[in-house]
Amino acid sequence: MKYFLRYLLVLLLFVPSAVKAQFEALKDSVVQLYGIVMTHDSLKGIPGVTVMVKGQNRGTITNEQGVFSIVVLKGDEVQFTHVSYRPESARIPTNLPGNQFNMVKLMSEDTVYLPVAIIKARPTREQFERDFVNNEVPTDDIEIARQNTSEAKRRILARSLPYDGGEATNYALSKNAQGYYYNGQAPPMNIFNPFAWSEFIKAWKRGDFKKKN
Repeated sequence: MKYFLRYLLVLLLFVPSAVKAQFEALKDSVVQLYGIVMTHDSLKGIPGVTVMVKGQNRGTITNEQGVFSIVVLKGDEVQFTHVSYRPESARIPTNLPGNQFNMVKLMSEDTVYLPVAIIKARPTREQFERDFVNNEVPTDDIEIARQNTSEAKRRILARSLPYDGGEATNYALSKNAQGYYYNGQAPPMNIFNPFAWSEFIKAWKRGDFKKKN
């Protein structure tokens, strides 16, 4: 308990001094930055320039005269960006005396090259009708779904796709049940069954017996 009280007393004596020294160091590193951003050739103020401290989410923009003001730290790098000018940057000196710094930043215009645009004459009515009729419209999702659910497509899929597990099981059970039902006797012949002939004629018209490539 005695050692704890001594340790606590030492903390009470030295912690305020350390905090005060740290605060004084931080206070000395804070800089109020004033400046103006101007064009490189005509020395006119550029409004709307973004002034950001690199690596931090802090910044401001210049006013109509190109003037700005922002709080930074000594050693910070300040970036200047504008859609019509080349980006620039400046670093605050670390050995700056005092807590204020003035800056004049010059920016040069940035040339933007747009892709080539070919202007053609307006087509005649005959050309427009010809191109409109011969233009291939890509199939959308609704048309693809309509084609996949058509009767012909479903018939092709039904003949080509194999049975799944449930269908194969039902088919095997049905065949086994039919075999058990006629166990010990000859199964009936459907050659004289009108319903079987009707199904055969329908399958023949559909082309179910045609040779597949």
